[in-house]
Amino acid sequence: MKTINKILLLVGLFLIALNSYATTYYVNAKTGNNKDNGTSKEKAFKSLGKVNRLSLAAGDVVLFANGLTYEGTLTLENIRGDKNNFIEIGSYSDPKMPSTVLPVIDAKGYNNGILINNSSYVSVHDLTITADAGGVPKKISKKSMRCGVLITTSKKGEYSNIELENLEVRDVFLMNKSFERGAKESFTANGTQGYGWGIRLINATNGATIKDVIVRGCNVTNVAHTGIKFNGKKQNVQNILVENNTVYKTGGPGMQFGGVLNAEIRNNIINYSGDNGDSRKWGRGSGLWTWGCTNFVIEHNEFRNAKGPADSAGCHIDFNCTNVIVQYNLSENNAGGFCEILGNNFNCAYRYNISINDGHRVKEKGVASQEGKTFWLSGFNGKDRVRKGPYNSYFYNNTIYVKDDIQAKVAVDRASKGIFIANNIFYIEGASKQVLGDQYKPEVAGESSVENIVFKNNLFLRQNNWPEKTPIKDEAPCFGDPQFKNISGTTLQDFVPQNERLVKDKGIEITAIPGDSEGLFLGLSAEKDILGNPIKGKPDMGAIEMK
Repeated sequence: MKTINKILLLVGLFLIALNSYATTYYVNAKTGNNKDNGTSKEKAFKSLGKVNRLSLAAGDVVLFANGLTYEGTLTLENIRGDKNNFIEIGSYSDPKMPSTVLPVIDAKGYNNGILINNSSYVSVHDLTITADAGGVPKKISKKSMRCGVLITTSKKGEYSNIELENLEVRDVFLMNKSFERGAKESFTANGTQGYGWGIRLINATNGATIKDVIVRGCNVTNVAHTGIKFNGKKQNVQNILVENNTVYKTGGPGMQFGGVLNAEIRNNIINYSGDNGDSRKWGRGSGLWTWGCTNFVIEHNEFRNAKGPADSAGCHIDFNCTNVIVQYNLSENNAGGFCEILGNNFNCAYRYNISINDGHRVKEKGVASQEGKTFWLSGFNGKDRVRKGPYNSYFYNNTIYVKDDIQAKVAVDRASKGIFIANNIFYIEGASKQVLGDQYKPEVAGESSVENIVFKNNLFLRQNNWPEKTPIKDEAPCFGDPQFKNISGTTLQDFVPQNERLVKDKGIEITAIPGDSEGLFLGLSAEKDILGNPIKGKPDMGAIEMK
């Protein structure tokens, strides 16, 4: 025991000694001097270039003076802190010129505001990053881009523990203000031209893995394409947490994740994705979407006002995903719709969400290539590929409200296999219609092969709320008015039902789809509703438990 205590003491002393060698550097664009040592506020460095030449080590800190602008790129490359001593980048208020305004990194004319490459145990917080045009490359391709923050790799290895917190990323554009995209660009899958992006993570390096990344409390506003985007290769991006962020008026999606294993995306507010208020923006995008991802929990987010000629749902699950659960979210006024699950997806779910007036887009040549949809299961899994699935899709205890001037549209691909739809409230005031799925080449009519269906015990406002021609139908529907507190509202509390007779304890137990041995990776039974109320006994209908 004495030996163990001595070892622990020596380890503790070593860590203290290691931390004592760490250095805090100060940077002040107004009073700093790159010839000074930067280790005090009085002897601060002046520029990003000087910081980029430092050999940062575990425990080192770089602080930028508030209220000032720093031009260029902050490059953090091949650096590594440790579990107890992150390399930290942040801000401070100079007592001689006090300010609460975050320091600004202005990357106009540069590729990135902040570049983090081949690095681990790095924390970046309390900075503003902007990069509005300038230095546009002569040759523009799909790969041309400018990022507010870029996390990436260029050599083999395992990189981990990157934390971004309280960053303001705004006005990021590759192209100059006079640039026009052209009418066809927003009809392409992900855009074919150069764009500005908010926060990006790209791992395209064979033999490299990026793990344990946190993006928390950041605001991303007014960027040409996607606000927060993570892309891996064969799921070499793992264990991510994206929470408490606000993403506003992005030209593309609010958030997008591709090739990622294990993620929690929670408590984010995404508004006006697919914005086209600047000609340099893409003008299309869902609030959030996943592709090629496994084990995702997307919860307690707000998705509002997504626009665009295709997709542009509140949150959609693109193809090649497994175990993506969309729960406890508010989805409102998104042109593309509410529920969208594409092909070759396995055991994905929408549960305990509230959808308000989603899917209002109307297909029209030159304007919109897809109908907006309340509910869409699509077998699309890549251009020119045979439609497959989705497989074992769960859709239960959601509350859907569609006002009378929106036609509620439904599409169920005939290749879908395994569907569970129960305990939902469909409050559709106007007409409903079945439409064919449309993704590049629209699904053609034909005999349905949909199998393993559990579709029962849903509450509809009236009998025609679910389109008659849809290949699947509720075998035991309920009808009536749940009497929401305020159907003209846009908050969760507005859709608390008042009609106990139709709602309270009227749900059925959630069971596995016939032939599905996996179910949902979080379990089929939810413990709480969207407001955090416990579910006791039988569940109520819809997303909110009546008290």
